[in-house]
Amino acid sequence: METLQKLSVVAAEQGKSLKSYIENLLIKKAESLNVQIADNPSPSNDPWFDEPENMAAVRRGIEDIENGRSKTYTVEEIKKLLEI
Repeated sequence: METLQKLSVVAAEQGKSLKSYIENLLIKKAESLNVQIADNPSPSNDPWFDEPENMAAVRRGIEDIENGRSKTYTVEEIKKLLEI
């Protein structure tokens, strides 16, 4: 018996539609999760990002980009500026 058929039988036994039964399962699962979002954006959990001053600088940089207060340089432009 395939999965949806099995779930349909269980749902019917409880007097619910399959959709209602699955939604209820998902809600219960979501409520049992303990999700924490770390402030450290580093995939390797680099401790540099744990310093409040460093994260403040990162946030200011993001704000500058979002507000058009930044410039993107190509590698060639950087080489020219550095005269290399």
